[in-house]
Amino acid sequence: PCRVLYLSEMGMSSAKMKHFLLLALLLLCPQAAVTAKKNRGSRWWGLAHLGHSNNLILNSRGNPVYADQSLQPLNRKQRRLVRENPGTLGSVTKGAHMAIAECKYQFRNRRWNCPTTDYSHGCRETSFIYAITSAAVTHQIARSCSEGTIESCTCDYRKRGPSGRDWEWGGCSDNIEFGYKFAQDFVDAAEKGRDLKYMINLHNNEAGRVHVSSEMRQECKCHGMSGSCTVKTCWMRLPLFRSVGDILKDRFDGASRVLVGNRGNNRGSRSKAFELEPYNPDHKPPTNKDLVYFENSPDFCEYNPLVGSLGTTGRTCNDTSIGVDGCDLMCCGRGYKSE
Repeated sequence: PCRVLYLSEMGMSSAKMKHFLLLALLLLCPQAAVTAKKNRGSRWWGLAHLGHSNNLILNSRGNPVYADQSLQPLNRKQRRLVRENPGTLGSVTKGAHMAIAECKYQFRNRRWNCPTTDYSHGCRETSFIYAITSAAVTHQIARSCSEGTIESCTCDYRKRGPSGRDWEWGGCSDNIEFGYKFAQDFVDAAEKGRDLKYMINLHNNEAGRVHVSSEMRQECKCHGMSGSCTVKTCWMRLPLFRSVGDILKDRFDGASRVLVGNRGNNRGSRSKAFELEPYNPDHKPPTNKDLVYFENSPDFCEYNPLVGSLGTTGRTCNDTSIGVDGCDLMCCGRGYKSE
């Protein structure tokens, strides 16, 4: 008869036990290794499941230390960035929450309603996820700078062009420059390789950041006797994130299917030697504000975790609508029950 052999009987330390279990998992389930590698670019999104974290905490002596649990989903460069910029991990975590909430809002009436499942495929839904998460990190970091919760940045007090006749620059502008640069370094650090998927992920990351930056707006406050507003003090403010989500949703609807084209210049890095070209040669090349993808989406009608589809069984639909939220489209022709 077989006897169960406990790891403690094998004289293994806890660290060795972890390595043993991991090796056993990979031997018994080799697809786990493939999945881990396949999704490595989006591992940092796991911060959303850790709650609102701040990478700067205090130990029993009152000295600052770092929350290792919060740093586990990050790679080496990302960990270095949050250590060099105390307070940013909390902002990135809030950004991840904000991105998920906005995605679920934008797709609440679609077959695909932004489930937190597999985003390893190259379809347009994945392009939106990458863009909205990059935009959210940019937005939240820039806002946190002006709120004073990040040690390495403050409000943007720089003059943004000449003042007007009845107004002048002042106040606390949201620091979009720091937010943009940090998000670029942090989010893009998750991507590895030089294939089409790598190029597309970087492109969609950039599109998210660009839309936050380009939607910055001027706000002013009046000064003068009895509210006469003889002069105004103005500063630059971030757009509402809902506005960014609306714009990216429009870009999703008009996303471009692309492939890799050769620029004819093989000198330098591979990323500079190739560019994204439209799959349909009659279409215009994508701009840095466009979302791009390289494979068609599934119909999302049936449950299929391999393609990130939860199906539409049990979803609520609108029986008077002929749009995407209508019962005919939402239920994929399977019929529906009115209550």
